[in-house]
Amino acid sequence: MDIRSQYSKTYEQFIGQPFDAVITVCDDAAETCPVSPGSYRRIHWSFPDPAAVADDEAKLQAFRSVRDGLIERFKRFIEMNQEVSHA
Repeated sequence: MDIRSQYSKTYEQFIGQPFDAVITVCDDAAETCPVSPGSYRRIHWSFPDPAAVADDEAKLQAFRSVRDGLIERFKRFIEMNQEVSHA
C-alpha cells in the first residue's frame, strides 16, 4: 500500500465537521487534545510513542508494534459498533 501522499493533519483541519467519536492514542494527546463542540464519544487507547525510541531498529519495531495494536483495537471497535448499530 502506497502511503506517500498521507500526512499528519492538524486539529484545525477538522473544525466544524461532526464526529461520532474522537480516539486519542498517546497519553500526551489525551491530556492536550482540544475539546470540540458537539456530541461525540471521547475514547483513549494508551500506546507508547514509537518516535521516542532512540535506536533505529528498535524504533522500527516499536512502530510495527503500535501499528499491529491499532489494527486489533480498530477491528474490535468496528465490531462493537456494528453490533450496537444493528441492535
